[in-house]
Amino acid sequence: MRSHCLCLVAMVMGCAGATVAGHHSFVAQFDGNKPITLRGPVTKVEWRNPHIWVYLDVRGPDGTLTPWQCEGGAPNALTRQGWTRNTFTLGEEITVEGWLAKDGTPTCNAKSWKLADGRTVLAGSSAGGEATPPPR
Repeated sequence: MRSHCLCLVAMVMGCAGATVAGHHSFVAQFDGNKPITLRGPVTKVEWRNPHIWVYLDVRGPDGTLTPWQCEGGAPNALTRQGWTRNTFTLGEEITVEGWLAKDGTPTCNAKSWKLADGRTVLAGSSAGGEATPPPR
């Protein structure tokens, strides 16, 4: 019996460690000193752990279209705040306030999303106190 309990505890600890190892901190990937505001239509939403991802096409000043990916909070935390998988509609124009990725890719950690109907929803950023808020 004791060996079964130890085996179960080892399995649970192993699974918990695998989940934590796959997660990253804000400062590892994003630059809290580089706020960004993006605007464009939603092309895809991935509602999965450990973070949701919202994809949008952003047109630059020169007319070039760049696909961006923006990381949001954990689905469970967002659900508790009233979010659903259908908070965004594909093709809906949104504005994202967040912080740029350190690696130079068109990736950001979102602080908030302003929806087409004017509502602003918090994105559940992993920044915590690790980033300077973007300008309003």
